[in-house]
Amino acid sequence: MDKLIAIMDELREKCPWDRKQNIHTLRQQTIEETYELADAITDEDWNGIREELGDLLLHIVFYSKIASEENKFSMKDVVNGICEKLIKRHPHIYGDVKVNNEEDVKKNWEQIKLAEGKKSVLSGVPKSLPAMVKAMRIQEKAKQVGFEWATKEQVWDKVEEEKLELLEAVNSGDKKRVEEEAGDLFFSVINYVRFLNIDAENALALTNKKFIDRFSRMEKAVRQKGKDLGEMTLSEMDAIWNEIKKQNVRT
Repeated sequence: MDKLIAIMDELREKCPWDRKQNIHTLRQQTIEETYELADAITDEDWNGIREELGDLLLHIVFYSKIASEENKFSMKDVVNGICEKLIKRHPHIYGDVKVNNEEDVKKNWEQIKLAEGKKSVLSGVPKSLPAMVKAMRIQEKAKQVGFEWATKEQVWDKVEEEKLELLEAVNSGDKKRVEEEAGDLFFSVINYVRFLNIDAENALALTNKKFIDRFSRMEKAVRQKGKDLGEMTLSEMDAIWNEIKKQNVRT
């Protein structure tokens, strides 16, 4: 860590590009690095995870360096801050609070945050999170104060209810209502998946990856036949798609 900080100090002094950066120019790159880490995690690419963690760590050091130049805070302040937060929010480890399971830990965490001055249990959900991830975080946080269905069957009933409401909206021809009901259905499906202890974002990422793989193989198969997808009927493409599915190659 000392070596990384020393390198950052030197780059900030001697490299024209590093010297020019500020918190705003780094922001988009940090977002990209986070998504690259997410991709590596989805692929269970441990070498990739290690590399992307290093890239993110560099950004943390970079922001801290800029902050120290502005007399705002230092890298030491960042580390001390998270240490203090972890100790304060784990009273079952560093205090006399008793917990029975992980749900008790999460509830305590949210109660401590409210005691620290948060006005809502949802106030900590970033506004710019992707919609699906944001929905999961909202649902999880609401759960910590007891706003939660009792069983997964109840959640599925809600999915069925929202599905019917979407179909009614489609039949009404009201596009704004269709959009609203589609959002409600998405939210309910995400909630159901959460009840199954499945990461909805990762599940969809895996499906996207699977679709891309199968579609690419379908394109290849069509080219090998000397044809073009644009010239084929849907039934012809579907037949090739089903053959590829039968190969059952996991991606």
